[in-house]
Amino acid sequence: MKTQYYTSTSIDGYLADENGSLDWLFQFGEIDEIEGAKDDYPEFIEQVGSLAMGSVTYEWLIEHENLLENPEQWPYEVPAWVFSSRELPEIDGANIHFVQGDVAPVHAEMVEAAAGKNVWLVGGGDLVGQFHENGLLDEIILTVAPVTLGSGAPLLPRRITDPPLRLTNVEQYGDIFAVLTYEVQ
Repeated sequence: MKTQYYTSTSIDGYLADENGSLDWLFQFGEIDEIEGAKDDYPEFIEQVGSLAMGSVTYEWLIEHENLLENPEQWPYEVPAWVFSSRELPEIDGANIHFVQGDVAPVHAEMVEAAAGKNVWLVGGGDLVGQFHENGLLDEIILTVAPVTLGSGAPLLPRRITDPPLRLTNVEQYGDIFAVLTYEVQ
């Protein structure tokens, strides 16, 4: 069982542009259309038993997937924890737990719910940083897109220098993405 941060990023380390947009990423098409990528995401998801995200990520999903009107489009079958200091709309039928505060006790609940599978930290970077600061982050998997954004939502707004991350795998998806897997030591 691992707690993993699996996300896409620009070369210069941003998850979204200054307007919260992912258009820079979507220009490359659907993941299942990119050589080398179509099997990796489903394989990753099969190993996930629970997940967490911050309120900005949750609200982005609601807006871009029109989930309040189409709750059946909620993309996750596993229990999800949404960290927020404010009240957020609920998606009918989705297994979502709204929480706030310290990530450590919530992580324990997530691990129990995952029943031996992995915990996926969907985003954002600040939330993932809180897991790291509590010694609860095991792996970072980055799909690096061939763009630079200059500003926006940072990948992980924390210093991780000592000990440094350990590169455990490098993959290439077509002529577009580099996938870097790091172990958190």
